[in-house]
Amino acid sequence: MSVLTETLRERRVRPVSLWVDRHLRWLLVSPAVLIIVLLTIFPLVFSLWVVFVQFDFSVSNEHPWVGLDNFRTVWEDPVWVHSLWVTGVIATIAVLVELGLGFALALAMLRPFRGRRVLMVLFVIPLFISPVIVGGFFDLFLRRPFGPANWLLGGLLGHPVSIDFTIDGLWPWASLVLADAWQWTPFMFVILLAGLSAIPDELYEATEIDGARPRQSFFFVTLPLLTPIVLVAVTFRFIDATKLFDIIYSLTRGGPGTSTYTSSYYLYQQGFQFFHLGQGTAGAWMFTIILTFVSFWLVRRMLRPVEG
Repeated sequence: MSVLTETLRERRVRPVSLWVDRHLRWLLVSPAVLIIVLLTIFPLVFSLWVVFVQFDFSVSNEHPWVGLDNFRTVWEDPVWVHSLWVTGVIATIAVLVELGLGFALALAMLRPFRGRRVLMVLFVIPLFISPVIVGGFFDLFLRRPFGPANWLLGGLLGHPVSIDFTIDGLWPWASLVLADAWQWTPFMFVILLAGLSAIPDELYEATEIDGARPRQSFFFVTLPLLTPIVLVAVTFRFIDATKLFDIIYSLTRGGPGTSTYTSSYYLYQQGFQFFHLGQGTAGAWMFTIILTFVSFWLVRRMLRPVEG
């Protein structure tokens, strides 16, 4: 009797085991798919509904259908247009500064010397600091009258300096670029150092035998071989720089006035300060579409030498 019972039990378990073996790969990925659906796809679909209704808690709790009015309101807002321009300018300047500083550091750290490992660790530390903390640090460093920036600058120039780096003229822009470059120059440094280290020494030895000078070796060997890596680093960094928000929130709060409003800060203010969620979501979709086209152009145009 026990033998018969075990046989029946095996027959019941065997189809289940076969089904599990047949669908094992789907069972393994199903938790990840479920998490993606809950945390990504559902909010995405919900936002598609929000952009076409009046989702404004400052007016009422009802959500009547408004069609494309949210998109029209955002696009006609001069602050939104200004924020797009500010985003592009700050991102471009910051990436160029980071590229230049990162390239200089990579060239300086290419050859081994005493203390090189310690310096490399110190250079990379800013990458692991939260952008909000970076913005708060530079706010304490630059803000008058408590920050030491004016004192240090006055010591270098030889006369007292009194600059409000978060209000005066173009200094708020320079402060944002400085803070962003301080944190993200190590990103460029690490990538460019890896690219420089991958260039074989035999190529430089061959150019030296041919009588090439160091400047010629740099322009005809180093730069051509490093260009694809530079383009990849610039592309990824520029796309990330267009989403600048944390440092602005901590350092300038978009001021003075709206002069340092980036698109991310504008959308944050519309959605989470003014509670115009419909307009904020519409602006987020518009910014996503614009960034998608820019990213596509960068990948197609700037990475063409890599494909070749």
